[in-house]
Amino acid sequence: MDATTQITPTFLTQRELSELLRLSERTLEDWRLMHAGPSYIKLGRHVPYDVQDVLTWRQNNRHG
Repeated sequence: MDATTQITPTFLTQRELSELLRLSERTLEDWRLMHAGPSYIKLGRHVPYDVQDVLTWRQNNRHG
């Protein structure tokens, strides 16, 4: 088995991420325009978010 068969990236849609973070989809759109928020991938009209990127962003933005 080669290395590529072991990769199983998990992506969230904008809607799924907004529900997870309890934010509006518009907030995520605004963050993308301001280059804020978690990293995303642009695939034509689709904007998936890699779960690992979201978890890293969340960890890096903890306060308190």
